[in-house]
Amino acid sequence: MNSPKVGFVSLGCPKALVDSERILTQLRLEGYEISPTYEGADVVVVNTCGFIDSAKAESLDAIGEALAENGRVIVTGCMGVEEDTIRQVHPSVLSVTGPQQYEEVVRAVHEAAPPMIEHDPFVDLVPPQGIRLTPRHYAYLKISEGCNHSCAFCIIPSMRGRLVSRPIGDVMDEAKRLANAGVKEILVISQDTSAYGVDVKYRTDFWQGRPIKTQMTALCEALSELGLWVRLHYVYPYPNVDDVIPLMAEGKILPYLDIPFQHASPKILRAMKRPAFEDRTLARIHRWREQCPDITIRSTFIVGFPGETEEDFQYLLDWLTEAQLDRVGCFKYSAVEGAPANELADPVPEEVKQERWERFMAHQQAISAAKLQKKIGTTIEVLIDELNEHGIAIGRSAADAPEIDGVVYVDSPYELAPGDIVKCVVTDADAYDLFADTVEEA
Repeated sequence: MNSPKVGFVSLGCPKALVDSERILTQLRLEGYEISPTYEGADVVVVNTCGFIDSAKAESLDAIGEALAENGRVIVTGCMGVEEDTIRQVHPSVLSVTGPQQYEEVVRAVHEAAPPMIEHDPFVDLVPPQGIRLTPRHYAYLKISEGCNHSCAFCIIPSMRGRLVSRPIGDVMDEAKRLANAGVKEILVISQDTSAYGVDVKYRTDFWQGRPIKTQMTALCEALSELGLWVRLHYVYPYPNVDDVIPLMAEGKILPYLDIPFQHASPKILRAMKRPAFEDRTLARIHRWREQCPDITIRSTFIVGFPGETEEDFQYLLDWLTEAQLDRVGCFKYSAVEGAPANELADPVPEEVKQERWERFMAHQQAISAAKLQKKIGTTIEVLIDELNEHGIAIGRSAADAPEIDGVVYVDSPYELAPGDIVKCVVTDADAYDLFADTVEEA
């Protein structure tokens, strides 16, 4: 008798990807095989995203495709909290569950495609780091679920609940397993990384016999001992963020901060229910750069939020000029069902949103291009991600997170492979990417 096969479609952010990895690991432990095609699967799981309306539309399309190609579909993830909406469009799905409901997903798979009774997880090999959907040399490490904020444009707390921090001992055990498996870079993620431990009052836990506080700086200190690149994502700019900058300056973790500022106008930040301390934020950014000149600051912003005037938007552009952020993404405001922002007055017309988005991107592109030009002639370390069809190595520096930032194109006499870390001299740059020659293998 052949093992049952499960197809898997994972949509959305890295946090959802980690959820998918956890479900897949459990299924593999129970003897299921993972099918790379719809046709070869006994059942298909679709892990949905429900953050904004376009993501919901993509999720509904993915469910429809899976139904058309396979017919037996289990739905989970953030959009799963809107079961009625999903079943109105796709009434034949087998089950619908929300995010983090791992056991319910596995139970639904059991009903649709019963596991082989003779399967023995102590004999059938699953790698100790579990099943991962990222390349072998980097991995996402999720440290908490949920969020305590109530931003006007966001419904994540209603989907994923309030902040629940993972025990730091469990987090470090997972990080150690990843290091032992050959991972070179760990990307720390959560809904609010700098709030890690708030819900448990920064409780002291133990890892390998030593006490460690459930707190972001303590976690960074411990992770730095593994000898990996450690990159922080989704860091809310609390005062405790100042404490990790010295670790970056000392080379213990990557000098990289991903902080979703969202806007700069005090009026719009208040409407978004975000901290309206943009003047203090600029002072802190300048201070961080004094302490750690190599720091890369990435952020995301929303233009066209209800009530945003031309004056508010110009304020944002001027703030960007002053802040000189390294990596920036921008979204046009999109109404999300259930978000408080839907009730705000003075919606911005779509054509104005588009025009402001284009001006924003052009403004930031000029900043990014100028900053990258200054890197020409410098020596950097590059983690190789892939070789393209022409055999050119493509990697990332400490300033580049996978899939959202730029890349480094590496010309080298060495035979490079994904996962290699090499020292390079930057020879050229464009608006987003670098070009470099290897100096030596790191």
